[in-house]
Parts: sequence; C-alpha cells; structure tokens
Amino acid sequence: MSVTTAALDPSLCAPLPVLGQDVTVPLVTGGEVAYAALDYAASAPALQRVWDDVAAYAPYYGSVHRGAGYLSQLSTDLFENSRRTVAEFLGCRAEDQVVFTRSTTDSLNLLAAAIPADCQVFVYETEHHASLLPWRNAQVTYIDAPRTPGQAVESLERALADRDPSPNSQLRSSRGGPTSPALVCVTGASNVTGELWPVKELAAAAHAHGARIVLDAAQLAPHHPVDIAELDVDWVAFSGHKLYAPFGSGVLAGRADWLREAEPYLAGGGASRKVSRRADGGVDVDWHTTAARHEAGSPNVIGVYSIASACKALTEAGFDNLVAREQELVSRVRDGLAEVPEVQVLSLFGDDAPRVGVISFVVRGWNSSHFAAALSAEYGIGVRDGLFCAHPLVRTLLGSDPQDPGECGAPEAEPGELSLNAIRVSFGAGTPDEHIDRFLRAVSELVREGARWNYRTEDGRCVPDRGEAARTV
Repeated sequence: MSVTTAALDPSLCAPLPVLGQDVTVPLVTGGEVAYAALDYAASAPALQRVWDDVAAYAPYYGSVHRGAGYLSQLSTDLFENSRRTVAEFLGCRAEDQVVFTRSTTDSLNLLAAAIPADCQVFVYETEHHASLLPWRNAQVTYIDAPRTPGQAVESLERALADRDPSPNSQLRSSRGGPTSPALVCVTGASNVTGELWPVKELAAAAHAHGARIVLDAAQLAPHHPVDIAELDVDWVAFSGHKLYAPFGSGVLAGRADWLREAEPYLAGGGASRKVSRRADGGVDVDWHTTAARHEAGSPNVIGVYSIASACKALTEAGFDNLVAREQELVSRVRDGLAEVPEVQVLSLFGDDAPRVGVISFVVRGWNSSHFAAALSAEYGIGVRDGLFCAHPLVRTLLGSDPQDPGECGAPEAEPGELSLNAIRVSFGAGTPDEHIDRFLRAVSELVREGARWNYRTEDGRCVPDRGEAARTV
C-alpha cells in the first residue's frame, strides 16, 4: 500500500501531537484520506515529543554501563535518569525497583519467574493473555468474571480465604492457619471494554489476606495517573508502545525482595558483578541485587529514554485535562453507537462503569472482521477485530460456549458468515475530533447501506476483492 502525507489542519489536532496524523492512505473506492488511527489499545502512535527527544539524542547514542568514553557516560546517565523519571511517574516508594523489560508481557513473565516456589497465583479469567498465561509453573486459581466491581473484590476475598495451607509458611490466613505466599494479578483497565477495575480495593483485600498484588497497567497508564504508593500495589507493569513510546521497552516496578532473591531472568553481561572459574572447572557468579540483576545484555537506551520522555509529556500536559477530554470522546462514541440499534457494545460492569478510551462492540448481521475491513478500505479507519488476546473474557461477553470457533485476529469465516469475534475502537491523547466523527459516520453508513465493495478472506484476513464494487460508488 502506498503512503503519502498531506498538510494537517491544526484545528483537528489533539492535546498531544502524535506522528502519523498527516499520513494519507488510499481508499478502495478511489481517492485518498487522512488515516484515522483508532487502535491505540494495541499500539499507540508515537508522541511527537518522544520522537523529537529520541532524534535529538540519537547522535550521542553509546553503550550503557560499559564504556569510559563521553558518549557512553552520557548514555549511562540518560538511562539511569530515565529510571528515576519512570519511578517518579509511577509514584514509586523509596525501596522500590524499576526494572526495564521489553513489554508488559515480558515484565509479567519476569515476575512469574521470580515468585517463590510455593506461591499461589490468583488471576481473573478476564485478563489479557499477558497477565493470564505467565504463571504456568505456579499453582493458579482462575476467578470467574465478576459483573460488578464489588463482586470482583468479594470473589477475590473468598478465593484468598480458601487458599491452600502451607506448613512451612510464616504467613497466617484470616482463619489463623499457615498459608503459602500468594500473588494477585489484575488489570487496571480492560483491553476489551476499557472499564476501570477497583485496584485500590483489590490491593486492600489482597494484603488483608497476606497476599501481594501486581497491576497490569498497560491500558491504564496511557490514560490515567498510576501511583504505586497511593494504590498500595506491590508491582506495576506496562509497555512503552502503548504509552506513545514505540521503541521496544517496558517496565516492571515495585518491591525488590522477590526480584532480588530470584535467579536472574536472563543470564549474561550486566546482570553479574563478578564471574570466576573454580578449581573444579566450573564457574562461580556473584549476581547484582539491584535492577541490573534482571537487565542482562546491552540495555535498550533508546526505548527506555522514549518511555521517560512520554512520562514527562503526559505529566506536563496534566492528566486532569487529558482524562476530561478523553471522557468527552468516550461519551460521544458510546452515544453515537447507541443510535445504531444493530450495534451491541460489550460491557462487564454495565453502562455506568468508568472507562478509558477502549470500546468493543459487535454489529448484528455482520462478521466483525468484514466490518473492520470495510472501515479501513472504504473510510481509512484503523480498528482492531478478533478476540483481542483476551479469549475467555470476549467469550464471556458474547455469551459463547468455550469451544465455539474464534481466534485472536481474523477468523476463517467468510465475510458473510458470523463468527466469534468483535470490533474494538480505541483512542487517546493524540486522537483528533475528526477521527471520532468519521468513525461514527462510517458505522452508521455501513449498517444502513452496507459495504460498497466486495470482500473475501485471504490468509486469515478479510480483504477487499479486487473485482467490482458491491454497489454503485
């Protein structure tokens, strides 16, 4: 697909400028249109501020923690200053560690590798796969999807109260008996419905039962302030690419003890303080006890600096202002979809639940992949379709049997067939008003008039058929 750029109307700009708003894409019906990126929940576009900061640093790029040269020293300072910026952004406690990873998935897999051997993990079936699946080597209790925030807290309290005893543990349950270490993993905002979870209340429930809690803030941090101390969570994980910093870095921040005591996540240079040969031919290793213990290899200073830059940009813009505008967009989208009777918006906690700019829906009579393809090909709008790497949650919301067909991405169903999948529209600080207006107009027109082009399934994706249009354009 060819891509060109065009002048951007300043009146359409959002509070925080992002890259790509001047990119135009071809329409299957003819002509070009400015691309409307409404898939922020998957990967948000880069902030212009982030791009500018990275470009300004790039000539000074050097090795981190390795060299005596000026650029190496400058890069090391930049890397460690970025760690302090992220700690401040998250409201970390003095004793907390900030470990740089590749993504939220990587962060939670790191924590999973660091939990004690007898740790029990409690996770809701509503989680993204990044927080649902890493606990393969632990005893896991999956909690059914709650239908209210209060029910989420109550179900967690029951599960923790009933957890298995451990005769070797110094922890005591609410019933007075010994218990094993426990960890609760919960999202801050659903990547499917956008609904906010009662994180502070869940943290209080976890701690009351001697458990720890990790917050998957991948969808929360780009939209709302996240304060570890105020929420009283033990760890927070998030990704740079969802925080307008798409350079391959993520964060795990929080308590140091389990991380300090665990085997290094990756064995290699940077994680070790001293390596020596033994007389028997083996190797002795003295590992770092700081965040470096889990940051082996040459650090991704560009990715880390981009996250710090995004943290500064969001903080300086003011979350109060960003949240207020985003809520206006959320209301406009929900109100606009409500005017189309064929559209069903998916929700776990109900219409009145607070949420970020993530909304999933299905359209009666439409295969969701067909609908998403038409939004792209005929209107230049990018959304997501499928099960959003949260299969159990979407199946629950659609009232399907666990064995019904469906996959994370486009299903094999032909455009005219129904299948288990949904459409997700997501937006944030870089979304212009025009993108929302165009999306709502497109939904209404597609439902009312149908697609203007024929579509077919190719390599698992619904794509425009290069033959004739479905109706007169």
